[in-house]
Amino acid sequence: MAEPKKITTPLTDDVIKTLHAGDSVLITGPIYTARDAAHKRMTEALSRGEKLPIDVKGNVIYYVGPSPEKPGQAVGSAGPTTSGRMDKYTPTMIEQGMKGMIGKGSRSQEVIDSCVKHCAVYFVAIGGAAVVISQSIKKQELLAYGDLGPEAIRRYDVVDFPAIVCVDCYGNDTYKDGLAKYSKE
Repeated sequence: MAEPKKITTPLTDDVIKTLHAGDSVLITGPIYTARDAAHKRMTEALSRGEKLPIDVKGNVIYYVGPSPEKPGQAVGSAGPTTSGRMDKYTPTMIEQGMKGMIGKGSRSQEVIDSCVKHCAVYFVAIGGAAVVISQSIKKQELLAYGDLGPEAIRRYDVVDFPAIVCVDCYGNDTYKDGLAKYSKE
């Protein structure tokens, strides 16, 4: 199996074009958290002509269900949540310049088409590995919608966050095509 590709956020089109469905990656840099309630608020703000509470250009949003941190931890367990719940909001966020998403599960054809049109990528994190994933999160900061609790928008500073490219900017999708198609052994 090939070594994971090390990538740094924010993402550029040049980096995204080197990523292919099935690639393992280690992500370092800031990523942002938001789930369906935060996405709903952000798209509603855009429809009213308001600015987003964060600049999504070039950034990655992690669909995460974090648990409270214990003393000495940046975050508690931080496993991925089901990405499909964000599908109705994702094309709008990609149009705003978001370049990556991390979650679990398959995406709609509309999201895949948006990834192709706007050079974006969807990563999957391994469900059930929340404790391992949380070890790559070095710092967190609440940025917006604190009243949403775990669904609030936060910035995570991560080092070597493990993920797999699920949907690349060419429209390849490991859920539809099977991971074996993309194996580079």
